[in-house]
Amino acid sequence: MPQTITTGVKALVDDANTRIRTLSIDEAKAMHGRDDVTFVDLRDPREREREGKIPGAFSCTRGMLEFWIDPASPYFKPQFAEDKTFVFFCAGGWRSALAADVAQKMGLKPVAHIDGGFGAWKKTGGAVES
Repeated sequence: MPQTITTGVKALVDDANTRIRTLSIDEAKAMHGRDDVTFVDLRDPREREREGKIPGAFSCTRGMLEFWIDPASPYFKPQFAEDKTFVFFCAGGWRSALAADVAQKMGLKPVAHIDGGFGAWKKTGGAVES
C-alpha cells in the first residue's frame, strides 16, 4: 500500500518559520564577520564545492546538526558551546529554517536563518569564496 504523506515539507518549513528569527540578506550581511556571530553552512560538501561558500562560515551538514550541538553526543563540536548568535543557511532557506527551529528547541540561542539562503546571498553580491 502506498504511503500517504499528511504534512509536506513546505508546511514544516512554514511552521518552523513561526518560531524562529528570519534574517533578510541585508541583516545577514550586516552580521557577517562579527566576532559574536557564527554562520553555519548546512549544505553538503558537493554544494559548497560547486557553488562556493560564505567566508568564515562553519560547515555542518544538516544530517549531523543535532549530534554536533548536543554536548552529550560523541560527535559534539565545541563551536556550538560558544556564546554567540548562530546564523544558519542552506541553498534556499528551507533546511536552515528547520535547522534553526530544532537548534532552538535543543536550547541553542540565539539562532536565526537567512531568508533565501546562500542562493540569495550570492545573487545579491554577498562575499563568496571558492
